[in-house]
Amino acid sequence: MKLCYNLHSLQKQTLHQQQRYVLFQSFTIRKIRNLFSTKFVSFIHNFTQINQHQNITSISTLYSNLLPKCTASKSLKPGKQIHSHVIKLGLSQNPKIRNLLINLYSKCQSFGYARNMVDQSTEPDLISWSALISGYSQNGFGKEAILAFYDMHLLGVKCNEFTFPSVLKACVVTRSLILGRQVHGSVVVTGFENNEFVANSLVVLYAKCGGFGDSRKIFDAMVERSVVSWNSLLSCYVQSDLCEEAVVLFGEMVLSRVRPNEFSLSCMINACTGLEDVGQGRKIHGYLIKLAYDLDLFSSNALVDMYAKVGTLEEAICVFEEIAKPDIVSWNAVIAGCVLREHHHWALELFENMNRSGMCPNMYTISSALKACAAMGLKELGRQLHSSLIKMDIGSDSFIRVGLIDLYFKCDLMTDARLVFKSMSEKNMIAWNAVITGHSQNLEDIEAVSLFPLMHKEGVGFDQITLSTVLKSVASLHVNHICSQIHALSMKSGFEFDNYVINSLIDTYGKCGGMEDATRVFKESPFADLVAFTSMITSYSQNGQGEEALKLYLKMQDREIRPDSFLCSSLLNACANLSAYEQGKQVHVHVLKFGFMSDSYAGNSLVNMYAKCGSIDDADRAFSEIPERGIVSWSAMIGGLAQHGHGKEALDFFNRMIKDGVSPNHITLVSVLCACNHAGLVSEAEKYFKSMEMLFGIEPTQEHYACMIDILGRAGKLEEAMKLVNIMPFQPNASVWGSLLGSARVHKNIELGEQAAEMLFSLEPDKSGTHVLLANIYASVGMYNDVAKMRRLMKDSKVKKEPGMSWIEVKDKVHTFIVGDRDHYRSKEIYAKLDELAELLNRAGYVPMVEIDLHDVARSEKEQLLSHHSEKLAVAFGLIATPPGAPIRVKKNLRVCLDCHTAFKFICKIVSREIILRDINRYHHFKDGSCSCGDYW
Repeated sequence: MKLCYNLHSLQKQTLHQQQRYVLFQSFTIRKIRNLFSTKFVSFIHNFTQINQHQNITSISTLYSNLLPKCTASKSLKPGKQIHSHVIKLGLSQNPKIRNLLINLYSKCQSFGYARNMVDQSTEPDLISWSALISGYSQNGFGKEAILAFYDMHLLGVKCNEFTFPSVLKACVVTRSLILGRQVHGSVVVTGFENNEFVANSLVVLYAKCGGFGDSRKIFDAMVERSVVSWNSLLSCYVQSDLCEEAVVLFGEMVLSRVRPNEFSLSCMINACTGLEDVGQGRKIHGYLIKLAYDLDLFSSNALVDMYAKVGTLEEAICVFEEIAKPDIVSWNAVIAGCVLREHHHWALELFENMNRSGMCPNMYTISSALKACAAMGLKELGRQLHSSLIKMDIGSDSFIRVGLIDLYFKCDLMTDARLVFKSMSEKNMIAWNAVITGHSQNLEDIEAVSLFPLMHKEGVGFDQITLSTVLKSVASLHVNHICSQIHALSMKSGFEFDNYVINSLIDTYGKCGGMEDATRVFKESPFADLVAFTSMITSYSQNGQGEEALKLYLKMQDREIRPDSFLCSSLLNACANLSAYEQGKQVHVHVLKFGFMSDSYAGNSLVNMYAKCGSIDDADRAFSEIPERGIVSWSAMIGGLAQHGHGKEALDFFNRMIKDGVSPNHITLVSVLCACNHAGLVSEAEKYFKSMEMLFGIEPTQEHYACMIDILGRAGKLEEAMKLVNIMPFQPNASVWGSLLGSARVHKNIELGEQAAEMLFSLEPDKSGTHVLLANIYASVGMYNDVAKMRRLMKDSKVKKEPGMSWIEVKDKVHTFIVGDRDHYRSKEIYAKLDELAELLNRAGYVPMVEIDLHDVARSEKEQLLSHHSEKLAVAFGLIATPPGAPIRVKKNLRVCLDCHTAFKFICKIVSREIILRDINRYHHFKDGSCSCGDYW
């Protein structure tokens, strides 16, 4: 309107001038489409040349109207052209034009020109200083704005309600709360504290500098609070992650009858995202619709982001589809949401739709697309995106480079990942973390650990992600000394109290066998959360300290920390290793109580626990309740059946698994061969062994060969077993020779036994089992001189025979026994029960197998030694400590001896009890006078 008014006044001048202005007016009607084109600049130049001696006032008015338009569009070049004409016409000291030029240069960030104009002014006024300070503040030059404020103050120029907000904003930019308080004092002195615009700036100052108490006092003291005032404090709360306070403030705003606008509601949507409160978010969505702001693009984008993060992806997509013209932020929000919710195919479909719509992606869009490709293993599409990035000239962005490194590592393109990393001119911490994580995830643990000192040497620094990732690789490599070094470095660098690092240290020490260090780190931690307890309990379980794991869980319960499915899984594994059936059932109750039955980890661990605790029926029930049975579920059940001697049932399960479309892995096939082994199914074993590569694409490993050699040897096919040893593509290890030695014992083959024992003496010189088995072979054929030689060899070599130990669980307590043990508090009752059983056994026809005892003592003494074996003591205790008819469950650290095996077949029938014995190899179920192994073990 102002421009039209000035043009109308100029039409009263000469006809020549009128013709010129008619031309200019038609230019204006075209909405100043080419306002700052070269032709227009030429027009201004010609117009000025013609009229410079006729009417300076009209020219000054024209420039005064054009300069704000240059500022609004940030068109610096035409502004400079006008400035040059201003200088030629001697209008530089015209206050209005000068201030307009200062404002132009300030907004266009040409602060050198702006400051020169202020300094060259004979008397710079408040408007000049305000324009300069405002330009500095709006463009993030807080220090320069404050210095300009000082200069203005020294000249005695006083601030007004427009200058104070710019100065206060500069204080926010520089986080200068002390200076902000000084400016606040000036505000009070000059009487502007009641000005809403100034008060809002003070509210923002204190809030963004951490003084929310002062901020709220100023806000509460405001006489009039418009929606802008409420929004100022709301946005500060949200930006400072004080989302609950933001929700409360919004409630006060509504009660104050202040109508929220689209900015208020967008802030609240972000607050709901921060609180992960989708219910409150839906209420704000309702406000948007009610107040007719649902078409606001800014609010719609916030809604898409909120629903994608804390609601449902379907809701996010619905909001997105209602946006008439989605911008880049809209597309990025919905695509990132799909990636976050792991709907990667949707993300890529939307990415394609975005390209079709003509919207050009930015680095955030590309980053989401790269994540989707990485998750889906789309190598070629990832490479196409990389090519597009190079064409778009944003491929050098470090954020994008990290995405490419992640993509290539996850797609197993290790060389490409290394090339991208190597080509980075500046490798920041995030890039180093990405490449270390990539190596770790691809099981290249040596490379991951080796990169850490290089990263440290480059001076990049490291964070908790670096330390935790490196520690994970250290755990896989089982190098305890490196874990100690990283522990020392983390303490030196101030990470000793970082929860993430502490938990990683506990886990790594545990996996490296450093239980003392793991325990110390756990106990010294100032805060022990669920993850710390899980790491420690898992470490105990993995290191054979199941009792400690269960004790620690009780302490965790005292702290009222709720377990998760992974912790329950670790506890179940601890119970499995202890054969703690009763405690395992209690953990099962917790699994039910906390609703983890649908979790595959907990379900698989239940199957494993019951199988290892001797209850294959319970294991079968747990298996049937797993909603989605994967390879781990099937393998656990097949392995459990194999251990319990149910070979045919194990093979039936294997066939069911194949029919269900679950492909076996190498562990499953080991379990299948073990099932054949325990049941003596030699032909079936040969069939599976010979066809595993052809049918399932699994090449036999050393473990499969060891199983097959054991099967052939136990079946008496010693020549075939040795033939397989000679043709196997591996050097025979201790497991293979141990199987052959066991077979030689069963079939009393001295030659093979001596050959296998000789190899084992070199591979495992400290293992006593080799000497004992070879001595048993000699004893079985009456070569007692060689038995004596073997005993002397053990003594001279200082090889100690591992003592036989047995465990039994009664009323949540595990009782341990060794041969001839009299330390138990109920020893008198135990030995009395053994004497009672001895008499009943004699009547039933049991004869002690004294020939298996290698001690050089009389027969009566040998009989007594045999009767006091640890497993017999445990069974006797079970008979006096458990209810009549209850199964007796015993665990032994060695292979059950032939005499005990024979005795238990008699005992189970005499006392009408099932005896379930788990030895180092398998389970034996003694019931009704027979064993589940069929005497084949």
